[in-house]
Amino acid sequence: MPCELSIALVGDREIAALNRSYRGKDRPTDVLAFSQREGEAVAPGLLGDVVISFDTAARQARRRGARVEDELRHLLVHGLLHLLGYDHERSPADARRMFRRAREVLAFLRSPAPRARRAS
Repeated sequence: MPCELSIALVGDREIAALNRSYRGKDRPTDVLAFSQREGEAVAPGLLGDVVISFDTAARQARRRGARVEDELRHLLVHGLLHLLGYDHERSPADARRMFRRAREVLAFLRSPAPRARRAS
């Protein structure tokens, strides 16, 4: 089934305001996910929005000695999994399940794309 996903890269100030408004936490965070699959007006095919703080992603990448691109990819997968119903905050078992799935998706994204065969 085709799905639609919105991705926004913002700064720490913008994500802190969203984190404060929607989660009651007055600080920046790395990624937020806003599902469109909850509530009364569910639109088929709309997953939701993933908002990533580029500022926080860059800091985290520097601390880990990683590329910013890799950190952004990791945060996008994390947000997408939240939109698909995974939640690492529910229980340790749910956290293991979510992080295992994230590793699988990231490994898939790192694998080389299969080459198209030429018509004979």
